[in-house]
Amino acid sequence: MIDRVQGYYGFTRVPFGRDLAPSMLHQHNSHREAAARIAWCINNRAIGVVTGEVGAGKTVALKGAVASLDPARFTVIYQPNPEVGMRGLYDRIVTSLGGTPKYQSAALAAQASAALAAEVDERGRTPAVVIDESHLLDHHELDAIRMLTNYEMDSTTPFAVLLIGQPTLRKRMKHGVLAALDQRIAISYQMPTMSKEETASYIKHHLTIAGRSDPLFSDDAVDLIHLTSRGLPRSVNNIALQSLIAAFADEKSIVDESSTRLAITETHATD
Repeated sequence: MIDRVQGYYGFTRVPFGRDLAPSMLHQHNSHREAAARIAWCINNRAIGVVTGEVGAGKTVALKGAVASLDPARFTVIYQPNPEVGMRGLYDRIVTSLGGTPKYQSAALAAQASAALAAEVDERGRTPAVVIDESHLLDHHELDAIRMLTNYEMDSTTPFAVLLIGQPTLRKRMKHGVLAALDQRIAISYQMPTMSKEETASYIKHHLTIAGRSDPLFSDDAVDLIHLTSRGLPRSVNNIALQSLIAAFADEKSIVDESSTRLAITETHATD
């Protein structure tokens, strides 16, 4: 079906996909702001928190920020699933930095800390530990991350830490038991959703990189996509692609409001 839609509308690639190179990402305000803050944290070996609703583009902003870094100067250690616990994080750090993880948990924690310091002192590269879905971390794990950043009697930190997650993460950081970690956070950014104008620009951008620079979605279709998606990029992608399929099924040259409404109805019926 997707191949037929692509051929019917003359796309050179399937639009609204996730497999975009960093240079092809849409530069709406929240993406730019998040990517700039992430890059600043990594460059300054700071602790940062970036939050947003599901589908707000947090990981996409991370992708854009990481692409701007010089790989000769930075080593990004990405942990997509914090539910593996601190042992899983220590294991990821040691493995990513070329070591063989030790079996004992206490020894592994010390090994991870030493490996991070060695990356700076011996190789001249700044490590950045990025933990996605950080709202799933419990208080003990968040405090263990704080302890990991202790270095030379707490006078400096040889690496950056980025906690990326849903808005509940920011609320939990304000709990008294996490005050010590909260005080160390240099950047805390909540990603807003796209405005109506940004949603329209986002759709146009994705169509352009797929090979269609002429208008393909009617204004009322774009308005309905924005209203339903609430300006969340992932939701915009899903609705826009389903709208294209609905318009193709009716042999329409333009995706109009009725095609989008049908796509939304069918998508919600499936949920």
